[in-house]
Amino acid sequence: MEATSALKRTPLLAAHQRLGGKLIEFGGWEMPVQYSSIVDEHHCVRRAAGVFDICHMGEALVTGPGAEAFLNETLTNDVRKLAVGGGQYSQMCNERGGTVDDLYVYRLAPAEYLLIINASRIEVDVAWLQDRLCASAHRSGVIFENASGRLGAIAIQGPRVADFVNQLFAGPSLAGTAVAAATDLKKNQIGAWNWNGQRIWVARTGYTGEDGYEVVAPAEQIEDIWNRTLAVGHVGCIQPCGLGARDTLRTEVCYPLYGHELDENTSPIEAGLGFFVALDKGEFVGRAVLVGQKTNGTRKNSVAFRMTDKSAPPRPGYAIFANGAKAGDVVSGTQSPSLNVGIGLGYVPPEFAAPGTRIEIEIRGRRFAAEVVKKPIYRKP
Repeated sequence: MEATSALKRTPLLAAHQRLGGKLIEFGGWEMPVQYSSIVDEHHCVRRAAGVFDICHMGEALVTGPGAEAFLNETLTNDVRKLAVGGGQYSQMCNERGGTVDDLYVYRLAPAEYLLIINASRIEVDVAWLQDRLCASAHRSGVIFENASGRLGAIAIQGPRVADFVNQLFAGPSLAGTAVAAATDLKKNQIGAWNWNGQRIWVARTGYTGEDGYEVVAPAEQIEDIWNRTLAVGHVGCIQPCGLGARDTLRTEVCYPLYGHELDENTSPIEAGLGFFVALDKGEFVGRAVLVGQKTNGTRKNSVAFRMTDKSAPPRPGYAIFANGAKAGDVVSGTQSPSLNVGIGLGYVPPEFAAPGTRIEIEIRGRRFAAEVVKKPIYRKP
């Protein structure tokens, strides 16, 4: 219990305890891994609706007349493409092309951006961004705020969320994307609504392969929003969901998780995320290395696979074999609740990365047959 007391806690800890959530340590936070079961919660999100606590994730605000130029020289994607109320996935690279973090960027206003960053990288990201800002020619026109301490967030995911989201956030948006109702938001758009007299932001992004909304709000409003979501969401058969289902859901659709598919020694190109790297926008940190990888190829490629032998589930760190020799390692692996088969993501040399390539996964000292497959592993029927 001494170790637990040192963990960071979200504004929803009491709510998780009341709901019977099984709490674990995750990246220095005390978070629910499940409530009923991982499989049950996974199927609930695929078929109906689930709500996740994502208050552990970080939020940063970048504002001012130099914000766009600063972000464009720091991130891989091109923020100039964002209309007000638009969002995009991006990465932040070091000079070696390795990934400092992957994140979402939303343009809240012409000169105001919200960054959603990974929980385990908040301190690293904030220091990195502050260092880059100090060295930027645009620093006098940029205000940077680490807002992680005053904001919280939840994610409402699943095909039936649209059945009740307008009841949660009534009326037209007040800022961001101009829409008459929350259901009018398109994917990767964000709008503002009023909650108890305070502005909250509602985005339609998703990290599960399902339709979904993310709510960013002052931390003191999060528990009220969570409770109201569960009450209103009964029409969509909503359930609270934990980290376990979040991981199986994102693995099925091959969405990366920092510390697994991405780290400071792995580039977005190696991770198969070249679509989010705008090499034609001008200079940004790591660009020269990424151009070289795009032109000349990489030393490793991210692949998805599914087991073809009956086996225990593959797990991160398990060895991948090809042609009888070790070729790489699993970085994410699980038993897919949707497909009822072992699946995973890993890194191998490019010659073993084509879909259809036969590989083996070493599980508990034995090798089991698997096959490289096209991403995503799970596709909606």
